[in-house]
Formats: sequence, structure tokens, C-alpha cells
Amino acid sequence: MRSFAKNLPMISVADAYSIVLNNPLVLPTEAIPLVQAAGRVLREPLTADRDLPPFNRVSMDGIAIAYRTWTSGQRQFRVAGAQFAGQPAQTLADETACLEVMTGAMLPAGADTVIRYEDVQITDGVAQIQIDDIKPGQNVHHQATDRKQNEELVPIGTRLGPPEMAVAASVGKATVLVSKLPRIALISTGDELVDVAATPKPYQIRRSNTYLLQTVLQAAGAETVLLHLPDEADTMETDLKTLLTDFDALVLSGGVSAGKADFVPGVMERLGVRQQFHQVAQRPGKPLWFGTSDAGKVVFGLPGNPVSTFLCAYRYLLPWLRASLGLSVVQPSVVRLKRSISFIPKLTYFLPVSLSVSADGIWQAEPLPGSGSADYANLLRCDGFMELPPDRSEFAEGEAFPVYTFR
Repeated sequence: MRSFAKNLPMISVADAYSIVLNNPLVLPTEAIPLVQAAGRVLREPLTADRDLPPFNRVSMDGIAIAYRTWTSGQRQFRVAGAQFAGQPAQTLADETACLEVMTGAMLPAGADTVIRYEDVQITDGVAQIQIDDIKPGQNVHHQATDRKQNEELVPIGTRLGPPEMAVAASVGKATVLVSKLPRIALISTGDELVDVAATPKPYQIRRSNTYLLQTVLQAAGAETVLLHLPDEADTMETDLKTLLTDFDALVLSGGVSAGKADFVPGVMERLGVRQQFHQVAQRPGKPLWFGTSDAGKVVFGLPGNPVSTFLCAYRYLLPWLRASLGLSVVQPSVVRLKRSISFIPKLTYFLPVSLSVSADGIWQAEPLPGSGSADYANLLRCDGFMELPPDRSEFAEGEAFPVYTFR
């Protein structure tokens, strides 16, 4: 059996975060129909298949004229016809005349300027221009103004939202190449946990952490299943061996502390998952465990307390998933403390906060210390976690620190 690092020292938040981001999944790509691609992560650039716009486009309903005729002093123009959107370009053969034009239509050949209907009076087939301020080329969206043919429009690593979907359709991408969705097993552990539909005995509680994790990961672009394992090492080893084969990553909740029933680290070692770290100098979430296998599988062992699970999901798990999908890392906002707070242990403190905007437009964070890492009800008032550094114990009102939000 290969040798694994044991009893690795507690590491900093920055080091743990770096290790997690340096071990993303290597996901294959798949080509899917555009109608199924909303929210997926692009793995090919979208380029313009022609100039945008592809022709000189009329941008206001009105009349099209030759500007030099206007500069010669002419103010009345015979209406020689109409140009509608979806028609080939007509030609303004007589520069002393005009053509009525509609928004989205091709600008007629021989015309270069559009005067909107609001500035024109048309009587008996003659258009009288009623304003004096006319500029050459006005109300014309000129060819290639936005992008040129073959120019990149959407880069690799972009999540396909409404604008990107519209661009993909406009350049004819009936199918798009995207990151395949990772399959992640979300596994609760602990004999004290029962199903959400069960009536707990006095010494039991319902499973909730995996529902929290499912909400976070599915919204970010992962396929998930919810599972539960008992606190029995042999059963856990048998089931996790199968799950490591069937899924890209495992996220376990519980079983990673120092108790006699915390079997996850030892079981993972026997299954060939190399421990990258165990214990991070932070509160909540100190017992966080992270490991990888030679087969490219990734395992997170999250502390079982709800607030710890919540924090670790947003500080580590979500950025890791984004990196695996090929998305850029989102930097936290920096927000001012609304009131002073003390925290004595030399640990990075993730302080639950609610956010608001002051009268002068400054984002501020109201501390919500709660009653510890099991106080999941406190999260209902919480908008995010403010990260306070470990090298001090007093944090003054008005000081600014990063906040990891989840609203």
C-alpha cells in the first residue's frame, strides 16, 4: 500500500484555499443543443460569423435621404417608395427624393442619413423636414460597428446567460461545446441523523446539510445525489469504494473530527485517497478534510455542524466547483463593520453578518455571532461571512473586510 501523509499540521485558510483550487476536476466536454445550454460553461469561443451588424442598419423609423442634398438647401423630398426590414436593399436612384425606411431595414443604396418620422411631415407624397439639426449618418447603425467577422464575442470559460445565449443564436450556433456537468455525491454521516420525513427520537435530528449542499452545487452547475452512511467503518469503506468509482467527487458531511466515530480520514486512506490537509486554522470549520486520488477523484470532508458546513461550502467547495467547470474565481466584496467585535483565538474568524446600505451609500455588515456552529437558524438572518484575520483580536466599527455572500 502506498504511503500517505498523516497528522499534517493545521494550515492557514489561504493555504487550504490554494490547495483546493489547485486540484480541480478535469471535466470532458460535450456538444449540446443550444436550447439546452442555458447556464452551462462554454468550452469554445463564440465568434462572429459575419460583421455585426451585417449591413448598414436603419435604427429609427423615418425617411432616408442623401445628406449632400440636404446640405444644398433642399428641405422637401418626394417619397419614392418604402424599405422594410427583411427586404433586400433598394436604391435611392434620385438623390432629390427619399425612401421611407423602417427600423431594422437595410439602408437603401444611395442614401446615407435617416430622419425620424417625428421630425418629418408627409403630405401628398412629399416629406417636409421640420428640423434644422441634421448630421450625416444619423440614425444609421453602420456595418461592423459592433464587431467584425471572425472577431471573438464570447470567450471560453463563460457561463451562458441570457446575453450569451442570444449571441450564440445570432451567430448560428445550433450546438455549443460546454463542460460536462460533474457528478457529485453528497453524503451525510452519523447515526444520529434520520430522513427528513421521519419523526426524530429525542436523541436524533433530521438530515439537513446535504440539502444545503445540493442547493449550492446544483445552482452552480453540478449533478448531485443525496446519500447517507452510518457510523460503521467497514460499511462506510464498502460504500465509499463504489461511490468513488461512480462519481467525480464526494462531499461528506460529518465524520472528520477527532471523535471515536469519525472514520472518514482513515477510510479514505484505505481507499487510496491521499489526504491533502486536515484541519484549517479557522472558526467555524476547523476539522475540514480534503483529499485526492490518482484517478483524479476529489473528496471533501466537511465538519458536520451546519454553520461549519455552510461556511466551507461557500469558502472552498463553490470556488473549487467553478474552477473545475472552467469559470474564473469570484473575488469577495469588501464591506465595513457596522459595530466593533472581539475574537480572541488566533484563528481566521468567519463572522456571520447581515448586509445593508448606509444613508451615504456604503455597504455595511452587522455581526450575527449566534450561538455557535450548530445554530443553523442564525443563517436565516445571514447574508454572508466576513473573514477576519487571525493576527489580531479587536475589529473596530468602520473597518473593512472581505465578505463571502450567498444571497
